Amino acid sequence: MKSIVISSAIAALLMLSGCSDKDPKVDDSAVDSGMKQEVVQDPSAQEVAPIQTETVSSSEAAVMSDGTAQETDGQVMMRVEKELLTIYFDFDKFNIRSDMQGNLSTDANIAKTKAKDFYIKLEGNCDEWGSDEYNFALGLKRSNTVKKALVAEGVDASRIAMVSFGESNPVCNDKTRECWAKNRRVDFKLLP
Repeated sequence: MKSIVISSAIAALLMLSGCSDKDPKVDDSAVDSGMKQEVVQDPSAQEVAPIQTETVSSSEAAVMSDGTAQETDGQVMMRVEKELLTIYFDFDKFNIRSDMQGNLSTDANIAKTKAKDFYIKLEGNCDEWGSDEYNFALGLKRSNTVKKALVAEGVDASRIAMVSFGESNPVCNDKTRECWAKNRRVDFKLLP
């Protein structure tokens, strides 16, 4: 019983101390009129001279000392990424079609040469048929199949990451067979 009373008293004390006015009012009339008031200026409020800046475009910034232009890593990555070809799949399948073998070989060669300094992200995608869970799993299976094929062609597996977007990243939204076929794919993205 005694511990309950003490606990209640402590709880009441804490509640009352939390209810105090956060912004207390100061009565200026209580200040002695004979006291000298000193105004302190904030040093950060002083005027500062503006800094002269120049804007340099990215093409100007990537110029070597001999005057020749040099691509930045980001520019190289974007240029090479555009060369990578999408791998398309049949409905409800994750095996690589025979007509996509050429695209896969091209992508493997690019990964081993022009993109050898970058990581590769394989993005598995599906059409809108099937549940979200099923499509995420199918997209991951498609990414994994492409990864295995790239590794078989000599690309280092440690450079390859996989992700599945399921049906959430369509390139076409029409309700046609042709459109759905465009969404059953694995896209390549390069990472630094």
